Amino acid sequence: MSKSKPVSILFVCMGNICRSPTAQGVFECLVENEGLSGRINIDSAGTHAYHVGESPDSRAMEAASRRGIDLSAQRARRVVEVDFQRFDLVLAMDRDNYHDLLALCPTEQSGKLRLFLEFAPETGIGEVPDPYYGGGTGFERVLDLVEQAARGLLAEIRQQHEF
Repeated sequence: MSKSKPVSILFVCMGNICRSPTAQGVFECLVENEGLSGRINIDSAGTHAYHVGESPDSRAMEAASRRGIDLSAQRARRVVEVDFQRFDLVLAMDRDNYHDLLALCPTEQSGKLRLFLEFAPETGIGEVPDPYYGGGTGFERVLDLVEQAARGLLAEIRQQHEF
């Protein structure tokens, strides 16, 4: 195993309390299960500062917990410009957040910015829906989509970095 710099992934939604912490937790679990924790750094953030310092939404934590994923240690933070230097990929949950990120992103770093569901083309949709104002089933739907995209993301990382 080489001692190359770890791959760094940042998941982003609006408030960093529903979709992006769910994606972070799911991807951390997948990476750990594959024995790659030391090779991939994972974080999440929001494009807005509504919930900075708060835990993920209780509904997101409960839905994730039912699948064996613990989000309780996470705290919401806002994306900062230096994130585009620190992370190899900045993955937006939807187009609105993608455009907010694009406005913040230095031009030379824009190639790092993508929509997360690009890694799950089989879903036939391009955005992870925001479950915040809906019922509990929305959080289950988010988990389903995130799990699919996480597998696709890991496959691409493995291919590009040969691990």
